[in-house]
Amino acid sequence: MHKLQVADYVVFFIYFIVVSAYGYYVYHKKKYATTDSKDFFLAEGSLTWWAIGASLIASNISAEHFIGMSGSGFALGLAISSYEWMAAATLIIVAIFILPIYLKNKIFTMPQFLSRRYNDRVSTIMAIFWLLVYVFVNLTSIIYLGALAITSISDISFGWSVAGLSIFSIIVTLGGMKVIGYTDVIQVLVLIVGGLVTTYLALNLLSEHFGFGRDVLKGLSILRKEAPDHFHMIFHKGDPYFQVLPGMSVLVGGLWINNLAYWGCNQYIIQRALGANLKTARSGILFAAFLKLLVPIIVVLPGITMFVLHKNGLFQQEMMQGGVLKPDHAYPTLMNLLPAGLKGVAFAALTAAVVASLAGKANSISTIFSLDIYKKFVNREASEKQLVGIGKWVVIMAMAIAALIAPALKNLDQAYQFIQEYVGFISPGVLAIFLMGFFWKRTTAAAALTGTLLTIPISTVLKFLPTWTGGAFPDFPFLDRMSITFVIIVAIMIIISLAKPAKDVAAHTIVIDKKEFIVSPAFIVGSMIILGILAALYTVYW
Repeated sequence: MHKLQVADYVVFFIYFIVVSAYGYYVYHKKKYATTDSKDFFLAEGSLTWWAIGASLIASNISAEHFIGMSGSGFALGLAISSYEWMAAATLIIVAIFILPIYLKNKIFTMPQFLSRRYNDRVSTIMAIFWLLVYVFVNLTSIIYLGALAITSISDISFGWSVAGLSIFSIIVTLGGMKVIGYTDVIQVLVLIVGGLVTTYLALNLLSEHFGFGRDVLKGLSILRKEAPDHFHMIFHKGDPYFQVLPGMSVLVGGLWINNLAYWGCNQYIIQRALGANLKTARSGILFAAFLKLLVPIIVVLPGITMFVLHKNGLFQQEMMQGGVLKPDHAYPTLMNLLPAGLKGVAFAALTAAVVASLAGKANSISTIFSLDIYKKFVNREASEKQLVGIGKWVVIMAMAIAALIAPALKNLDQAYQFIQEYVGFISPGVLAIFLMGFFWKRTTAAAALTGTLLTIPISTVLKFLPTWTGGAFPDFPFLDRMSITFVIIVAIMIIISLAKPAKDVAAHTIVIDKKEFIVSPAFIVGSMIILGILAALYTVYW
C-alpha cells in the first residue's frame, strides 16, 4: 500500500524535530561565529572525528544508493558493493597521502589548490565546471531520486516531495558546516538504523515465504542458495554485467580512479576534513571507512532479496513499468511491505540520506562560489559577513534551480550505474591534474589546462568510437575507459611539461612534508582491520 499511516508520520515528525532542534542548538549554543566565512563554510577546528566521519558518509549516501544501488543489487548482485568496499580502502589512501597536503598548505577549496599550484585560469575553469555539475547534475538528480522514492511509498505528490526536500535541506545548510556536520551524526544514525531494520525485515519476509518462519540467518542462507550468481564480486568476460564491473579492473584499475577523484579531489566530500587538524581529520576519515563497510548490508542485500522474491513469483506487477522490468523499483517495493511505524523509520532513513547529501552539496556550491568566484572576481574587498551572506543566498538559489529542473529527469533509468558512468567522463582528468600537481613539481599550468579540457573529449571518443566504426574499435567497459583516459592525459601532461618547462617552478610548488605521511599506531591498527575485512570479503565472495 503506497501510503504512510499515522504511526509513520509520528516517527518521521519525531525525526524532523530532533534534527531541527539539534541543529538549532548547535547554531546558537556552540559559540558559532555566523559572520566568519571559514567557520560557516568549514566549521574550522570545531568538528570532532566522529562528526567528520559521519558527515562524510551522510553526504555520500543518498537516494542513488537506496534506490539505484539496491536496483543494481537486484540486477547484478553483491558485485556492485565494490563501489562501497573499495571506497573504504581509498579513504585510507586519502587520509595518509592526500589530506596532509591540503592541511599543510591551508587549502580550503579545490579551486584554491589549483590556483596556487597552477594558475587562476585552471582554477576558474574548474570552479565554474564544478558549480555547473553540482547544481545541474548532482543536486538535481538527488532531489529527483529522493522525490521519486517518497512518492513511491506515500501519497505525497512529486511536487510536494521536491519542495519538502529542498526546504528541509536549505534550513540545514543555512546553519553552515558546523550545523551540517553535527546534524549529520543524527542523519547517519537514522539512515543506518532505518536501513538495517529494512534489511532485517526483508530477510525475515524471505524466510517466511520459504516456510521457515521469521529467521534472518535462514533468510541469508536462502539468498545464497536461490541466487548463487548474485554472490560473486568479480565478473569475467562472458558474464552479462562484465561491461559494468570488468573483472580485475575493479581491484587494480578504473575503480581506483573513480574513488580517488571522488574522495580525494572533490570539494563536496573532502571539505568536511579541511577545517580540522591532521589527527582529527584522519580519525574521521578512518571512521567513515568503517561505516562504508556497512553500506552494502543496508542497500545491496535488500535488492538481492527482492530479486529472489520476484524470481519466485512475488511482486511481478510492482517491479514492472510499461511492460519492462525495472530493478530500481526494488527498494520502494520493499519499503511498501513494512508495517506501520517501521515504514516511518525507513522513510526517515531515506529522507535523512537525501537531506544530508543535499545539504553537503549545497554547502560546497556556496563555498566555491563565495571564495573562488565572488571573492576573486566580483568583490575582492568583501568582508567576512558579506561572504557568509552571499553564501546563504547561493544555497537558496542553487536549491531552487535544482528543484525546478528535477521533474525533467523522469526518464532516468538504472540511476546508480548511469551516474557512475557519466561522472567517469571527468574523473580521469581531475585526478590526473591533482596527482601530477601533488607529486611532480615540473607539471606546468599549460599541461593542467590541457588535461582539464581533454578529459571529456577523450572519454566521449572512447565511448562512441565502437559505434562510429561499426564495431572495429573495441567496446571497452567504462571503468577501463577511465583507466585509458587517465593514462593518456598523464602522458600528454608529461609531454607538455617537458616540451615547455615552467620558468619558475618554485612559484607554483605545493609544500609537502613527508613526515606527515607517517600515521599513528592506532590508525595503522584500524586500517589493517579494514583491509583484513576487505580481503576476507573478496576471498569468500570472489
